[in-house]
Amino acid sequence: MALISIEDLDGLDEDITDSSEPMDEEEQDRMHTHWQAVGRTHQVSVPREMRGPIEEMTRRNQTSEREQVPSVTISRHEKLGEVLYEERLYPPGKWACVSKADMLYEQSISNAFMKLMRFICKENSTGRYLGMSVPVVNEIKMADDGTNFMKDVLTAYYLPAEFQARPPEPTDPDIRIVHRDAIRVIARVFYGTTTEETISRQISILWELLGSSEDVLRDRYMVAVYENPGVPQRRNEIWFVRRGP
Repeated sequence: MALISIEDLDGLDEDITDSSEPMDEEEQDRMHTHWQAVGRTHQVSVPREMRGPIEEMTRRNQTSEREQVPSVTISRHEKLGEVLYEERLYPPGKWACVSKADMLYEQSISNAFMKLMRFICKENSTGRYLGMSVPVVNEIKMADDGTNFMKDVLTAYYLPAEFQARPPEPTDPDIRIVHRDAIRVIARVFYGTTTEETISRQISILWELLGSSEDVLRDRYMVAVYENPGVPQRRNEIWFVRRGP
C-alpha cells in the first residue's frame, strides 16, 4: 500500500464532519493510519493505544481554540517589509516536560509529544482533557564543538491558564511538571519539517542576521512548533535565548 501523501494527511482531519460524536472503529483506524504515515517520516512507530488520544485531540482541535503561550513582544526587526526576527519576553509559568534521547532529533520530539498527548487527553489526575496550548517548545543543547546536537531533547507543553495555579499530576512518571522562569528570546519564523539539518540551517541564518552577540546563549537553542506534523509547510520558530532576565 502506498504511503499517504502530504495532501492526503492535511485533508484527513477535514473529512470528520461531526466532531461532537465519538469516532467509530473505522474512523479511529483511519486516523491511526494517518499518524502512522506521519510517524514514518520521523522514523517512529505510533502504537495502537494512541488511537484514543489521537481521536480526542482531533475532535477537540476542530471545536476549541488553541491557547497561546503568553508573551510580550519587545522589538521587531524588518527589512523591506519582511519580519526578520522578533524579540519577546515569556513570563514564568508551569510546563509539562519530557526528556528523550533517541538516535535522531525527530524521533525524540515525536516520542516525547506522544507522551504529552496522553497527558493532555485525560491521563492526568483530573481525568479531563486539558486543552492544547501553542507553541510546544523543544529545547536542544549543543555539544562542545558547537555544531552537533546533544542527544537529550526536552519537549515542553505550557499548561493552559486554568491549570497554572494547581497543575494536574501526570500518570506517566516520565512527565515532570516544571516551573520555568521568565525567558527572553529572539525568534525567527521558518516553515516545513524540523530535523537536525533544517534546524542547524536556521541557527546559521539567525546568527548571520544578528552578527556577534555576547548576551545570547550559544550552548542551547529552542524550536517552537505551532502546528501538528501532518500540516504541510507548518509554522515553526527558532529561538535564541538571551542571558539573564
